[in-house]
Amino acid sequence: MTGAMSGNVLVLAEHEGKQISEGTYELLGAARGLAAALGGTAEVALFGPRELAAQLGGADTVVSVDHPALAEYLPEAYEQALLAVLAARSPRLVLMSTATPGLDLGAAMAVHWQAPLAAYVTKLEAADGAIVATAAILGGKVLAELELTGEKAIATVIGGALPVAAGQAAGTPEVVDIAPPAGLDQLRMSLLEVTEPQAGDVDITTADLLVSVGRGIESQDNLELVAELGDVLGVPLSASRPVVDAGWLPKTRQVGKSGLKVKPKAYLAFGISGAPEHLEGMRGADLIIACNTDPGAPIFDVAHYGTTVDLFDLVPALTEKLSQ
Repeated sequence: MTGAMSGNVLVLAEHEGKQISEGTYELLGAARGLAAALGGTAEVALFGPRELAAQLGGADTVVSVDHPALAEYLPEAYEQALLAVLAARSPRLVLMSTATPGLDLGAAMAVHWQAPLAAYVTKLEAADGAIVATAAILGGKVLAELELTGEKAIATVIGGALPVAAGQAAGTPEVVDIAPPAGLDQLRMSLLEVTEPQAGDVDITTADLLVSVGRGIESQDNLELVAELGDVLGVPLSASRPVVDAGWLPKTRQVGKSGLKVKPKAYLAFGISGAPEHLEGMRGADLIIACNTDPGAPIFDVAHYGTTVDLFDLVPALTEKLSQ
C-alpha cells in the first residue's frame, strides 16, 4: 500500500527471545480500537524471527522484516527496517512503547518520516478522523491533550497505561514480507552482548504484596523504618529509581521502566512521586495505596487510596498496629 495515507495504525512489536512483550499487546489493543474509528486496520511491524507472527493474532496484518541484524534490538538496524515498512504501508499512526525502542526511535522516525511525535502518551482516542493523545509531561505532574493533525503521526506510549486483553485476541493475521533493506548488511553498529541483571535475594515480581519506597525517604538510614513494616507484613522492600541510583537498595529491588514490572495484589508506595518511569512498572497492581505529602503527586492519579500524612508518622504507626 503506497501513496495516500490510510486509516491504518501500525504497532512496532517488541520481543525478548521468542516471546512478544506485554507492552506490544497493550499497543495492539489500542491500535484495534483506533483503526476501527479511522476506517483502517491494525498492523504490526515485526522485526526478527518471522514465526513470532503466530503470537500476534490480534492484528489484521503482520509486516515482517526478517534479517539476522534484527534478532536483537539495534537502533541503526531497526531504523532502517521501520523506514522500509513505513514506505510500503503508509499508516496513519505509528505506535511504539516508551521503552528502549520507542525512546531511541520515536524522535528519529519523526524526523526521517517527517511526522509529529507525541511522547509519554497515556491515552489515545480517535473520532471524525482526528486523533487525540493525552501525554504526561513535567514528570507526569501535568497531562496535556494534543491533536495529531495531518496525514501521519507517531506516538510513544507509557507501558502499563493501556489494557492488554484486547491485543491478545485470537486470530490468524495476514503476514506480509518486506525485503530487508540492503543497509542491514553494512551496519556501523553491532551488538556486543546483552547483560542480564544479577539475581537478587528476593524476586519482587512474584510478590503478592510489596512495600515500596521513594525519594521521600530522604536518606539510607531511614530505610530501616519502612523495612520494619515490610518485615511485619512478611513482604520484600522495593523502591523507585532514585533510591536505587543512590545505592541504597540493589537494582533487583527497582520497580519501573528501567527496573522490573510488578503486578502484586497490593502495592504500598511511601514517598514515591509517581514519575512515568515508575508508574510503568507498577500501575498493573490490583490495589495501589500511596503516601506522599504532596497532594499533587502523580502517584495519586493511579492510586486507589492515598494519604498526604508524613510517612515518618504513618509508617511507625502502621508497624506498631500490625505488630499487635
